[in-house]
Amino acid sequence: MDILHFLFGIFGNATALFLFLSPMITFKRIIQSKSTEEFSGIPYVMTLLNCLLSAWYGLPFVSPNNLLVSTINGTGAAIEFVYVMIFLVFAPRKEKAKILGLLTFVLTVFAAVALVSLLALHGNTRKLFCGVAATVFSIIMYASPLSIMRLVIKTKSVEYMPFFLSLFVFLCGTSWFIYGLLGHDPFVAVPNGFGCGLGAMQLILYAIYRGNKGDTKKKVNNHGGSTEMMDGEVEKDASRDPAKQHQLGFTNKQVEEQV
Repeated sequence: MDILHFLFGIFGNATALFLFLSPMITFKRIIQSKSTEEFSGIPYVMTLLNCLLSAWYGLPFVSPNNLLVSTINGTGAAIEFVYVMIFLVFAPRKEKAKILGLLTFVLTVFAAVALVSLLALHGNTRKLFCGVAATVFSIIMYASPLSIMRLVIKTKSVEYMPFFLSLFVFLCGTSWFIYGLLGHDPFVAVPNGFGCGLGAMQLILYAIYRGNKGDTKKKVNNHGGSTEMMDGEVEKDASRDPAKQHQLGFTNKQVEEQV
């Protein structure tokens, strides 16, 4: 049982690393153009908070036998911090101020959780407090593809939902879900079970509409519109929910480069 627990943790580390590295294409473009263009920095700041809280939860004095949770989320936090710094370098002044403000909020929240858990809580109470905080933001991160799934159903096209990103969302969620079950840890199993389910839904949608990849522009144009209008609708919807911007930041702009 312990060997299986460890193996699924290693596999979870590998698949999660792929997800964290997936925006590299986006930031290569930002660096080359020396502009953030229409990219949003919010997804990376929010993912940074999720990684920080999850890495803290996995530490031995908070949650025993979850060190592999800390290793990948600590790595993810470092990667996301680099993304945020690159974004700040090339962002326009107004956007830079917004991201700096959000980054300050994120670091304040993490510091508050860490200090309260260290100074005021002990044992199972500490694990419960940190586990709830990490679970909430993990679910938010996994829920972010919902707006893209809605777009796939609406347009009957998988143009804005890359197969490999959907596959690794499923594999990552599944591996950590099993890891949590084997370790009898609901704070790992629950959010990743949610991610496993959403990843499976994305793959099912891809199987249904895979033959329509690239048809979005045609369908929108036939109705007197444009892809810019479609993108604007999704971005407007995401602007009301920072969590939804995670998939937009990690998916939409990367696919534009591939198309």
